[in-house]
Amino acid sequence: MTTLGYAILGLLSREELSGYDVAGRMRARVGHFWEAWHSQIYPELARLEEAGLATHRVVEQRGRPDKKVYKITPAGLETLKEWVTEPPVPRPARDELVLKAYSLWLVEGGGAIALFRDQEQRHGEKLLEYESIRAWMEKEWGEEVLRTDSPRFASYAALQRGIVYERGYAEWCRWVAEQLAEGQRTKRPRKPKAV
Repeated sequence: MTTLGYAILGLLSREELSGYDVAGRMRARVGHFWEAWHSQIYPELARLEEAGLATHRVVEQRGRPDKKVYKITPAGLETLKEWVTEPPVPRPARDELVLKAYSLWLVEGGGAIALFRDQEQRHGEKLLEYESIRAWMEKEWGEEVLRTDSPRFASYAALQRGIVYERGYAEWCRWVAEQLAEGQRTKRPRKPKAV
């Protein structure tokens, strides 16, 4: 089973959805930490159905083709529950900006400062977006965001991770830019040395 399959089961555990709705929820609800394309979602829904983890019913529509609405099966719910507590498969981190930081010593600071200031701003904007969502959740859902048996708690927990990530990334970008700026002010011309 793919991680995408588990992501779809997680969505279906909350509500019945068409393939189109799954794609929309992927963008809106889990897109901050997991992404998938339409071309991936429909084959995965078929695999989930074939494995007996999801099922569908056909909903007739006027003026448009009929649509399939999927729901999780009891077997799908059990599979999802088991997966939730398994440790994730370790994956190597792949972060292009960190890779660029590894070679910053080779360039003059101006362009690099601008790059890291830009990234600080981007992560700061995402942080503001997440904090706005958190404020909405806390206002609309109240104490339910802290009820660990609620899907709202799970959504809130995932959002909290995004907030911590964006805050930390923005702070790191700010620190790098400040160090580069300070180094540029006090720097004497020198040839780069490998470390």
